[in-house]
Amino acid sequence: MLKFKSLRLLIFSTLCCATTNAQDSNLQLWYNKPAEKWTEALPIGNGYLGAMIFGGVENDRIQFNEATLWSDGPRDYNRKGAYLYLDPIRKLLAEGKQKEAEELAQEHFMGMRSNEEGYEARKKEWLVKVKGDVIINSSQWNNAQWKDMQLPTLNGWETAGLEGLDGAVWFKTTFTLPDSWQGKDLLISLGKIRDLDITYINGKQVGSTEDITANRLYTIPASILKKGTNEIEIQVINYFDKGGFAGTKGDREIFAVYPKERNGKESVKLNPVWQYWVQNDDAPAMPRYQADYQPFGELQLKTSVANATEYRRTLDIANAVSTVTYKSGNVVYTKEYLANYPESIIAIQLKSSAKGRLNYNASFTTVHKNYRIHAIDGHTLALDVAVKNGAMNGTAYLYVDNTNGKVEVTDKEIKISNSDEATLYLIAATNFKNYRDVSADANAICKAKLVSIKKLVYEKVKAAHIADYKRYFDKFSLQLSNGAANAGVPTDERIKQFSITKDPALVTLYVQYARYLMLSSSRQGTNAANLQGIWNDLLTPPWGSKYTTNINLEMNYWPSESLNLSACTQPLFKLIKEVAEAGKETAKEYYNAPGFVLHHNTDQWRGTVPINASNHGIWVTGGAWLSTHLWEHYLFTQDKSFLQNEAYPVMKAASDFFVHFLVKDETTGWLISTPSNSPEHGGLVAGPTMDHQIIRELFSNTIEAAKVLGTDESFRKLLQQKYDSIAPNQIGKYGQLQEWLQDKDDSSDTHRHVSHLWGVYPGKDITWSNEKMMKAARQSLLYRGDDGTGWSIAWKVNLWARFKDGDHAMKMLQKLLSDATAGKGSESGGVYPNLFDAHPPFQIDGNFGGAAGVAEMLVQSHMGYIELLPALPSSLQSGIIKGVRARGNFTINMQWENGKLKRAGITSNAGNNCVVKCGDKTVTFKTVKGRTYSLNQALILIQTK
Repeated sequence: MLKFKSLRLLIFSTLCCATTNAQDSNLQLWYNKPAEKWTEALPIGNGYLGAMIFGGVENDRIQFNEATLWSDGPRDYNRKGAYLYLDPIRKLLAEGKQKEAEELAQEHFMGMRSNEEGYEARKKEWLVKVKGDVIINSSQWNNAQWKDMQLPTLNGWETAGLEGLDGAVWFKTTFTLPDSWQGKDLLISLGKIRDLDITYINGKQVGSTEDITANRLYTIPASILKKGTNEIEIQVINYFDKGGFAGTKGDREIFAVYPKERNGKESVKLNPVWQYWVQNDDAPAMPRYQADYQPFGELQLKTSVANATEYRRTLDIANAVSTVTYKSGNVVYTKEYLANYPESIIAIQLKSSAKGRLNYNASFTTVHKNYRIHAIDGHTLALDVAVKNGAMNGTAYLYVDNTNGKVEVTDKEIKISNSDEATLYLIAATNFKNYRDVSADANAICKAKLVSIKKLVYEKVKAAHIADYKRYFDKFSLQLSNGAANAGVPTDERIKQFSITKDPALVTLYVQYARYLMLSSSRQGTNAANLQGIWNDLLTPPWGSKYTTNINLEMNYWPSESLNLSACTQPLFKLIKEVAEAGKETAKEYYNAPGFVLHHNTDQWRGTVPINASNHGIWVTGGAWLSTHLWEHYLFTQDKSFLQNEAYPVMKAASDFFVHFLVKDETTGWLISTPSNSPEHGGLVAGPTMDHQIIRELFSNTIEAAKVLGTDESFRKLLQQKYDSIAPNQIGKYGQLQEWLQDKDDSSDTHRHVSHLWGVYPGKDITWSNEKMMKAARQSLLYRGDDGTGWSIAWKVNLWARFKDGDHAMKMLQKLLSDATAGKGSESGGVYPNLFDAHPPFQIDGNFGGAAGVAEMLVQSHMGYIELLPALPSSLQSGIIKGVRARGNFTINMQWENGKLKRAGITSNAGNNCVVKCGDKTVTFKTVKGRTYSLNQALILIQTK
């Protein structure tokens, strides 16, 4: 009998392996046309370098990033002596004077900004200059430098070719005055303009406003109007970030003139094609609280192709290789792109089916204003960039290895002529050493790297790349229900057609794509994945593309442990260690406390202070939340050395801060967190529920870690005392979990953050062991609704899984996989054609959070036991999962059919006791390290070697 059961396990293991092999052919994003937009391009990366592949035929774009190229540089973010205002802010909040508290905090409690000293004087001097250079009716007014632009540019003039431009730009267009309007005063409606406009009609000023939220509506006196054609001239002054005409929300009529007193809707539209001229692109550096992740450059490959056919662009995430193929005549052309981690390079192989047919011009471009392109040798071109108003510079080399034909290198481009085959190797480096030191020599690093690159053989580079990648990627596989019925449909169309009942394999692709993105953006020795992973094409990206620590950075790493990518967490732990170092000074200067604190954002320079605005920037539990990731890593790996040497010192320091930070609430007698906020909702308050959940979990984890290590008994007792006194979770008047200390929740509030549900997920402060509180939390989520931005929807996937409502979790996942290009509005999530998550715009956290949610539907282990199929959706009746991980260092292979467990194999990697639950059945058994245990549908145990 034992042999028979062992045979069944062997068959099951073989089936799982076969499933993995069958999956590989389905794990592709593919398209029948090149990318036009950045969110249609395909990402590759190795943690050091990231690139977006557009796959054009005659003009191919490879936009690339280097992980350490950021704006700003090492500096002190701390406002000295800010703690002197801590008690006055707390007192105002206790008195119910939120507005006054926020005003005081904004003035005295926010972090120091870069370029802050003397900025107002520099800005005033520059404004006097550009305003004084009025050019109307001058010889410059009709010079050849004027270009055309279609207005409005809803996301700034950057989208129309002025990326990174901060300064003064002139715009002009015309309208024709109807004869019947002569002698009448008119109104001109221009919508919103960023930041300052000075508007003229026929050379006469009619208005000026400095407010990015205000719609411009100016009066045109009849006295300055001309019969027939009239000219509009507008000087737009932009200090930072997006510039120009931003349109307006709603149905407000803009870019039109009409009588001040009009009948009906009579109006004349302005000519939508405006001319523009860049007057000055050197605005003084604007003070910034934190730095922005920067693009590096773009590689352009140009060739001449006649009548390309059979075009196909793919990203094979089973092997981490992107490919473009097409035919011209009888010749097949192939381009293969990969980002090799062992060599820290991007490689592009160019091939054709006929000899001597490869002819390409390869060149660099960049959006940086300060750059230089130059030849290194007969096969190598270099791009040097310097970040404006910052400490960072970088160098990229492009080396060409060709077979036959000819290679010529100038200071502009590499020309490949009549070659049989060619491989391009891209490397890049910056002057970054660490968050305190930017003394590296980028050019010297590239020059040394070039020596080894010249010895590479592409076939070996590719083989090493795939072997390295699959060492991690192949640890996990997933097959859902009916396979890949829509795999033959281009991915952009597949997204539009998505239905879970018809295409469950898209969920598999989505989960594995998240794992691909993590392996591409977070590897040993690299930076942690930021808001956009490692991919960004803008000098001023959304939210700086930095590290937002009140949900987004943490969400990036939610799937790392459960989806068997624990190796990808090292960059996160390095970041945590560094913010713990930097946050000691912030704890001292802002709270006169020991330990460390991190507020709601950090960057490459490890700023830890409050930033932006006091109503959301003063949030104290970023470091505490990140510390839970250290404990989770220990729970999943049982790595005691990691716990002792890396995790526990940080956890203890974070706990020590809150021991001193928490204060007694005079009304309730509880210990509360003040000042803080419930991200990013409700303003500056005392006692937000989320803070208390995180702090309780931090204390609990630190106590348990100290027990494991057999240390700090007195500190454990102190933490337990504090833990017992923290304000508890409360149920409010609507039966909801209260978000704040007071019962002031609005049941109609659908805010994207569900911060007070942190204790349900990712925490375990609220579990089904307290059914009443769990139901209150569920009620809160019902009130919040199902809509939201991408990451918000991803969070809800996980929450509904913890509530064990698989169908609702799947409903959220379907929203997450909806078409983001369908024009659903600024607060709607979904995915772009390349499966990037839409905040909107792109944020990678939704990709990671959604994948974690699928794992949470199938396996949960946060309550001290492994629960199989805790939230299985009715639409996923059958499936096989292999390599999913559980706390206690267990690896699980599982198959289910008709909504029921069929069999499971659990490998014990640490030899811990194992408790498994499925439905109403539970089994407990001891394990031996390295042994796999098979369970059937009734959880009957079969032990095997």
